[in-house]
Amino acid sequence: MWLDRLSSHSTPSGSPPPPTNRAFSPASRRASHLAPSSNAQRTGYSPRSSSLSLVSNDSSTSLPAPSRNQASGLKQSKTVSNAPDPLAVVERLLGPEGKGYLGTSKTTNGVDPNEESEFGMDFEGLTLRELLAQTTAPEPESEYIPQSVEEYEKDKEKFEDLHKSIFACDDILNSVEINLASFRNDLAAVSAEIETLQARSTALSVRLENRRVVESGLGPVVEEISVSPTVVKKIVDGPIDEAWVRALAEVDKRAKALDSKAKEHRDIKGISDLRPLLENLIHKAIERIRDFLVAQIKALRSPNINAQIVQQLHFVRYKELYAFLYRHHQQLAEEIGQAYLNTMRWYFLNQFTRYQKSLDKVSLHSVDKYDVLGLDDGSRKTGILPGSKSTAPPHDAFNLGRRIDLLKTSNQSALSSFLAEEDKSTHYLEFPFRNFNLALVDNASAEYSFLTSFFSPSLSYATISQHFNYIFEPTFALGHSLTKTLIGETYDCLGLLLCVRLNQHFAFELQRRKIPAVDGYINGTNMLLWPRFQVVMDQHCESVKTAAGNLSTRKPSAAEQAKQSAAPHFMIQRFGQFLQGVLTLSTEAGDDEPLSTSLVRLRGEIDAFLEKASKTIGEKRKKERFLYNNYSLILTIIGDVDGKLALEQKEHFDGLKAGFAA
Repeated sequence: MWLDRLSSHSTPSGSPPPPTNRAFSPASRRASHLAPSSNAQRTGYSPRSSSLSLVSNDSSTSLPAPSRNQASGLKQSKTVSNAPDPLAVVERLLGPEGKGYLGTSKTTNGVDPNEESEFGMDFEGLTLRELLAQTTAPEPESEYIPQSVEEYEKDKEKFEDLHKSIFACDDILNSVEINLASFRNDLAAVSAEIETLQARSTALSVRLENRRVVESGLGPVVEEISVSPTVVKKIVDGPIDEAWVRALAEVDKRAKALDSKAKEHRDIKGISDLRPLLENLIHKAIERIRDFLVAQIKALRSPNINAQIVQQLHFVRYKELYAFLYRHHQQLAEEIGQAYLNTMRWYFLNQFTRYQKSLDKVSLHSVDKYDVLGLDDGSRKTGILPGSKSTAPPHDAFNLGRRIDLLKTSNQSALSSFLAEEDKSTHYLEFPFRNFNLALVDNASAEYSFLTSFFSPSLSYATISQHFNYIFEPTFALGHSLTKTLIGETYDCLGLLLCVRLNQHFAFELQRRKIPAVDGYINGTNMLLWPRFQVVMDQHCESVKTAAGNLSTRKPSAAEQAKQSAAPHFMIQRFGQFLQGVLTLSTEAGDDEPLSTSLVRLRGEIDAFLEKASKTIGEKRKKERFLYNNYSLILTIIGDVDGKLALEQKEHFDGLKAGFAA
């Protein structure tokens, strides 16, 4: 603004006003009276037009550079020769004081209308003083101060410095204009690039959305049938461990997916391309599984190997291997399974044969045909079975004693082969029977559990039971052979009954463990024990019957009657102990056992024997006393025994005793 004012007031009146291309400032302009005449003007610089707006299209117009001749316009100002004298003009405007002011011989404003027309001024009927009174007083710095030529010369340097400053500002503004124009061009280029990026972004968004749609439909199919390189490398080169089993499960899953897709009759090129590769991978897995299982089966044939450790660490731990092999190569799986069955058949037979030989070295009491109820103590003898190393100590075949501890013990582990060979004590027949069968039941249970966990669900439980019977068939035969050897010549009725109860405990334990495959062996053992038990009971009955037949039937003399005693018979003492042992072992016996029938028969023979023995006593009172004492002895011995069978025996003998009470 100040640049425009300076240039307009410093231009001489003879020069035409410079053209301007921009709007002037709305502020009122004040004339600068630097020249002698109010109409005088200096040649100035044309107002420059430069738009700083980025929107305007005129921003490319640069500022015109002023010429050096124009820079000295202040020095070239001059006075017009025909200009009127300013003082005369003022006197004419104001008139003499009093006249113009008072308006005499003039118009109301003190100026002649002709003069107003001459000077081109219109005061609207006001005097100059009134007009000045209505006009705002100018600022002090804008007040006109008349200057002489000397004062102007003195201020010339200042104006020249101002002119130079204007030039410098013009250069700066020109540089700013160039920078703004460059910035506008750069901004236009950036805007074009942004539009390009927006278009590319829109295109990428569309492509991404299309890819998502395709992936949502294609992704599950690809994921379902594809096999990762990590899985392939693990199957081919990795060691067989839990990670290898997981990789094998992944391959099996992909194989099932391919089969299901093939059954859908969908022509998918990826499946046809992948199938040969997957089949090669499956064949490689089958090869490695075969080598692994064969190596473990060979390990079972090693001397002094514990089969259960191998089974748990290498078979059960990787049981998925056999299932995979059975699904993809059933014939090879059956061959490997048969190799395992043959190996374990040999393994158990070999181990239990050695164990039987160790138990054969244990010394046993020999309870033979002389250990029956009807024979006198003088006719009885003690001994050991053939092949025993030492003479057995005396024993009592009719007293249960502590033999029942073997049935009630909490120790559920069998005697080891080493301890059996080193044992120097003498035992009854139930000792080797329990240890052998306990070991057999434990091993059979472990093997059956292994077979069901390793071969299922590939094989049915019926097939697994057949495999189990194939493995243990010779071992079960060995156990039955041992039982026959132990009971074949013995007359130890309590020992036989103990073996029966032990066998029943084994059956209950197998039921608790849910091992039905051993039931055949348990039933076979029962078929060996019960007939022999009945045979021995029959021998006791026959011995009592024979003893009753050997009693004298003649009437004793008076001297013999005086010597006769009413004390219980020695055979009744033996019978009471025997009956107490049988009843103790039969507290939970069922009605379906042959024991009850055998006891009734033996009890009848004892009653007949006492009746016949009482007839040898001539005195009636002594006779009754004799019978009372025998029945009372029996009741005393069996008085602490519980159970249904014991209650029946107590009621029977208590009734007989009451008939002879005094």
